[in-house]
Amino acid sequence: MAEKGLKKWIITFTVITASLLELIDTTIVNVAIPQIQGNLGATLEDVAWLSTGYAVANVIVLPMSGWLGSRFGRKNYFLFSIILFTIASFLCGNATNLEELIMFRILQGLAGGGLISTAQAILIETWPREDVGIATALFGLGAVVGPTVGPTIGGYLLEISSWPLIFYVNIPVGILAAYCTYMFVRETPKDGKGMPVDWWGIALLAIAVGSLQTVLEKGESEDWFATPYITGLAITSVLGLLLFIWRELSTDHPIVNFKIMRHRSFSVGMFTSFILGFGLYGSVFVFPVFCQNLLGFSALQTGELLFPGGLCTIVMMPFIGIFLKKGIPAQFMATIGMFLFFVFCSMLSKSTLQSGTNDFFLPLMIRGVGMALLFVPLTTLAIQDLKGAEIGQGSGLNNMMRQLGGSFGIAALTTLIHVRQGFHRSNLLVNINEYNPAFTDRFNGFIKNFMAKGYNYLDAKSLAIKAIEGTLTKQSLLLTYSDAYWVAGLILLCSIPLLYLQKFKKNVEVPADLH
Repeated sequence: MAEKGLKKWIITFTVITASLLELIDTTIVNVAIPQIQGNLGATLEDVAWLSTGYAVANVIVLPMSGWLGSRFGRKNYFLFSIILFTIASFLCGNATNLEELIMFRILQGLAGGGLISTAQAILIETWPREDVGIATALFGLGAVVGPTVGPTIGGYLLEISSWPLIFYVNIPVGILAAYCTYMFVRETPKDGKGMPVDWWGIALLAIAVGSLQTVLEKGESEDWFATPYITGLAITSVLGLLLFIWRELSTDHPIVNFKIMRHRSFSVGMFTSFILGFGLYGSVFVFPVFCQNLLGFSALQTGELLFPGGLCTIVMMPFIGIFLKKGIPAQFMATIGMFLFFVFCSMLSKSTLQSGTNDFFLPLMIRGVGMALLFVPLTTLAIQDLKGAEIGQGSGLNNMMRQLGGSFGIAALTTLIHVRQGFHRSNLLVNINEYNPAFTDRFNGFIKNFMAKGYNYLDAKSLAIKAIEGTLTKQSLLLTYSDAYWVAGLILLCSIPLLYLQKFKKNVEVPADLH
């Protein structure tokens, strides 16, 4: 039975706040890595495990969250996850060495994995059946905006204080969310209580998904399969996944119910959620790197650039829910969203070394509108045929696929940048020779400028060579980032036909037996 009046809005605020905690923490730590590295005396490779450990723990729990909510009661599991996340945040802020910090970040990731999908299921149960599109839109505020504003919030907190504050800021928010959950969220049946626990399934899931996420997070920095442990983890993930699927299909009490894949819209929705994650997290990864490494922007400046687009998404989300309720097909809106994302990528691919903040405002606003048009319709299409307990199970799998899509996107675009930079550098080097008038004019101009500043000819020539080298590096990077934008945009554009494999419905309702 849906909630009404003020209680409905209090629960909505509670679950959105809790899911924002988890999603903001996926990116907020990234801007603090240099400061944590210096403060704890760690290498960059070691500090990177703060993000990797969190992501691995998160993606392991996501597909199990539906089963855990069913076994212990959705409210109880959600409340436990909020409390554990809050305690883990306090422990992270109090960590005295890197080992402690990584351990507590893993604990935070395990708790966070239970927040996002359980929050979505609670929200869908709270709103009337005919308003499920609006409920999905409200949930999407956190899912889309969280990763976008994380770097902005992190950059601001580092400006006014030190890195522990990015963890301490979760504590009052977590306490408020826990109180509201305890007071207002309705109890749900413990359908799985007393049933056997599929320990083999849990172990195989942790091995398969954990290994895969680690490969995606660390593959590029470890030179992929040239490193034995990456190769071993890749093989382990494939074997573990095959054994996990076999186990879940053969046991009477699976922790992940693959039978929901019989719904065509959900099966296709798994792929579209993967593509959404690729675009959402991939673009949030490439744009800040481009701005900071090539244009010299600070982390705070980059975050401030992303903020208006995130605000645009916030404003658009409720309208998308209303459009769905009025019967506008989700496929049509998602098509427009994918096209707008392609436009955003196309515009950024034309960036130059002289591009400034004004040049990025319009593309990022277009991205903001596109993401609103993507998240809500894609999620709605995926869950439209699910019933009863399948809602929680489907939410977990759907969120896991979006998270994995983001990890694949970051790994793929990082590798692309590495490979294409060498390619473009080789092509540009062809033009650096004494028979090229453009090169000789530029080279001689550098020498004259340095000699005018008081350097002798040999020193001026040496500095001119370094200046040419710097220009060559920047130009090759610029072309490389252009390639990355094009690839991200084309992947979403080419995914549009998948939308029309899903069922058309005038409006999507949560079935009555959910309640």
